[in-house]
Amino acid sequence: MTLLDSTDETITRSLFSELTVERSALGEDAFGRMIVVERKRTERSGKPFLLMLLEAGNHQGSGKNGKPLDTMVSTLLSSTRETDVVGWYKEWTTVGVIFTGLLVDDKHSILNTILTRVSTALRDKLTFEQFNQVSISFHFFPDHWDEDTSGRPSNRALYPDLSRRDDQRRPLLGIKRVMDIIGSLLALIICAPLLATIALAIKVSSKGPVFFKQKRVGHYGKVFTFLKFRSMHLNNDPSVHREYVANLIAGRAVRLPSNGNGDGVYKLTNDKRITQVGKFLRRSSLDELPQFLNVLKGDMSLVGPRPAIPYEVASYQTWHRRRILEVKPGITGLWQVNGRNRIEFDEMVRLDLQYAKGWSPWLDIKILLRTPRAVLRGAH
Repeated sequence: MTLLDSTDETITRSLFSELTVERSALGEDAFGRMIVVERKRTERSGKPFLLMLLEAGNHQGSGKNGKPLDTMVSTLLSSTRETDVVGWYKEWTTVGVIFTGLLVDDKHSILNTILTRVSTALRDKLTFEQFNQVSISFHFFPDHWDEDTSGRPSNRALYPDLSRRDDQRRPLLGIKRVMDIIGSLLALIICAPLLATIALAIKVSSKGPVFFKQKRVGHYGKVFTFLKFRSMHLNNDPSVHREYVANLIAGRAVRLPSNGNGDGVYKLTNDKRITQVGKFLRRSSLDELPQFLNVLKGDMSLVGPRPAIPYEVASYQTWHRRRILEVKPGITGLWQVNGRNRIEFDEMVRLDLQYAKGWSPWLDIKILLRTPRAVLRGAH
């Protein structure tokens, strides 16, 4: 990897030049805010940054030059660039350094350069026993996301602000979970006859299972099995939808006429893969009813962003990812009650982020009350 120039010597000099001004380590809150700032900067510029975290293990008491963590902080301050940010990722537990201005061609090379320099500097300041207890981890942003469906979540180390926010909201999130359990149970009980009727209609009208199961990306990038009533014929080709989704995310999709009215929608229309029963189920949103089981299980909520398909996430811009990182996916949400398929993808993401930022149980109730009207409007 090259960093600012091409040779390892230039890399080392630019990364670890001696400073002529006094520096100090940021506190936990300030360092966390800097991670957020650098994430947003990367989302706009596309230039990555590297977060390095160091822990002193079991030896955090007095040592060769005072407490090992104090020694580690002073060593990092003296051996990194002025443009790099040193601070407490977790107060008196984990030290962090944010390396910015990286031109990433070979991650392995830059990691080796940083690790060698940091290890050498720490070895000179710590005892042999203290140094052997130091744990160092590296976290690039943006981290690599692809179509992997193994259930690997995103790198939580890069989002300490989201974990802190969830901790602050824990009582309210408990209320949200209670609402999800009660709401999904009531919906399944009340709709039981309708569910049975739909299942019978699907079974009689076309070959195949009643339910459609698909891998979807949920909160923090965790993959789960998503349920719907099957609305398509078996063994259909998903490449048509994959191509349309890629164009939609890239802003190249056009509105297509739907339901015989003048309002265009950003979705595939006249899709030959859909059965006759499936057309009705989709138009009325009845195909979504099995998702109450996903809500009951905890993979989804009644209200939240729509869960993404893995190949959809693979086409995301970095800032798009926040829609699935910041809040649990839901059956309905701001997107559904504010235009649904009539708005562009970027605007849908902005609505999801607006929901995540301003979420409250009362907001969920208002969205739930607006959902039936939105469904009826979409069915005509």
